[in-house]
Amino acid sequence: MEKQTKIVSSVVGAVVVVAAVLAGINHHQNTYFNKNTSINGVNVGGLTSQQAYEKVKKTKLSNDVYFNGQKIYDGTETSSGITAKDKSKFTAALKKQKTFFPSSKTSNLTVKGSATDTSQQTAMKAAATTAINAYNADKTIAVDAQAVLKNGKISVTKAKSGNGLDVEKMLQEFNDQKYSKSVKLTKIVKTPVKADSQTVAKEKRKLEALQNKTVDFKVNNTTVKLSAKNLITSATYANGQYNIDTTAIKKKIAQINSKYATLGKSFKFKTHSGSTITTSNSGTYGWKIDPDAAASAIVSAFSSNKSMTLDAKDFIYGIGYNENGTGYGVTANDGIGDTYVEVSISAQHAWWYKDGKLVFDADVVTGTEDGSNATPKGVYYIMYKQQNTTLRGQNDNGSSYASPVSYWAPFTQSGCGFHDASWRTDWSSTAYLTGGSHGCVNMHTYDAGTAYADMEQNEPVVIY
Repeated sequence: MEKQTKIVSSVVGAVVVVAAVLAGINHHQNTYFNKNTSINGVNVGGLTSQQAYEKVKKTKLSNDVYFNGQKIYDGTETSSGITAKDKSKFTAALKKQKTFFPSSKTSNLTVKGSATDTSQQTAMKAAATTAINAYNADKTIAVDAQAVLKNGKISVTKAKSGNGLDVEKMLQEFNDQKYSKSVKLTKIVKTPVKADSQTVAKEKRKLEALQNKTVDFKVNNTTVKLSAKNLITSATYANGQYNIDTTAIKKKIAQINSKYATLGKSFKFKTHSGSTITTSNSGTYGWKIDPDAAASAIVSAFSSNKSMTLDAKDFIYGIGYNENGTGYGVTANDGIGDTYVEVSISAQHAWWYKDGKLVFDADVVTGTEDGSNATPKGVYYIMYKQQNTTLRGQNDNGSSYASPVSYWAPFTQSGCGFHDASWRTDWSSTAYLTGGSHGCVNMHTYDAGTAYADMEQNEPVVIY
C-alpha cells in the first residue's frame, strides 16, 4: 500500500511538472513572436507585441522596388505610417502567428498603418508589372491543364511547361510586401497545373454539376424551364467561378422575346365598331427582355448551388420616355389590356376605355396629312400629364409658336400628345387633311378636361 502511494505521488508530481512546463510554454507563445516572424519586412522574432509595434513604427519606408536584384523603382522615403491606433493590430498579429510550441518556420505578416502614405503604390505596382511583362516578353508561358465543357462533353486540355514568370503570384508577392521598407521581388516561374491534379478534378466535378442545373424563367403567367445542359455550349471553371459562353442563352432570350414580348410588334385590336385591325408596329408601347441582363442573371443562377426562379420583369426595357418598358404583366386584349385610348384618324374621333368600358369619347383633329405633321400610327403610351403649360415649336414656314394649354398628355418624344386647342376654328372631320395640327390630337376646350382625367401615365394609346 505504501509502495502504491509513492507511485501515485510520483505520477501526480510528473503531471504537475508537465502542466507547469506547458503553462510556461503557452505563456511564452502568448507573449512573444516566434523566432523567424517578420512584420512589414521587419524581424520581430522574440519580441512582445508592444516591442514589435515600437520597432516597426520606427522603420522608414524607402518605397523602392527591386526585381531580380535590380532597382526598378526609386521611391521617396516615408514614415511607416504606424501610429498608436495600430497597437491592437500587433496584438492580433501575435495571435495569428502563434503556435503551440516555439516554431522556426518563416512567417511574414502585414500591418497597414492608419497613417501609411500609399500615394506611390500605384506607380510601384506599375513598375513591377512592367518589369515582369518585359521579362516574359521572350519567354514561353506555362499553360495549365483545364477541364472544358463543350457541347455536352467534358474534356481536359494538356498542360504545357514554360519558363515564363507567374504574373499572378508575383503581383501577390508585391502586395505582401507593399508596406515593407522596400519591395524585393524574386522570380517565380509559373508551374502549370497538371491534368491529374486535384484542381482539374474539382473543375470536372463543377462542370458535371453545372450540366444538371435548371432555372425557372417567368414571363407574365408562363414559366419557361431553362436547362443548362441545353443552353451552355461551352464553359470552364477556374478560381472559384464559372466562365460560361452566353451565346445560346441569348438566342433563347431572343426566342422568348419573339413569342412573348410586345415592344416593336403589331397588335390585333378590336375597335369601337367591333372590327379587328392590325396596328402598326412603329409605336413605343410595350416591353422587351434585355438579353445581356437576362443572360448574366441566368448564368449566375446556373452557377448557384440553389434552385432559382427569375422573373422577366427584372430585365425588361422600353423605348421613349419610359425606358423601363410598359405593359409587362398585361395579357388581356393581346397585350394592350382593357384600359386605353383609341384614336381613329379616318373618323377624327377618340374613345377612352376603363376596364373594358367606354367612359368618354370626343371629336378630335389630328396632324395634317399632306406633310410631315401626320399623327403617327401604332400603339404608344401616355408619357406624363401636365396642366397649364405652354407648347412651343416651329411652324412649317420656320416661324416659332408658343401655345398655352390647360391640359397636356404627350405620347411621343417628338411632341405629339392630347391637348385642348382654344385657337382652333376648324373642327370639321376633314380639317386634318390640309389644316390639322403638328401631329397632336387637338381637343375642344370642353372635352379636354374630361379626357385628361380619364388618362393615366403609361396607358396605351392606339392610333390607326
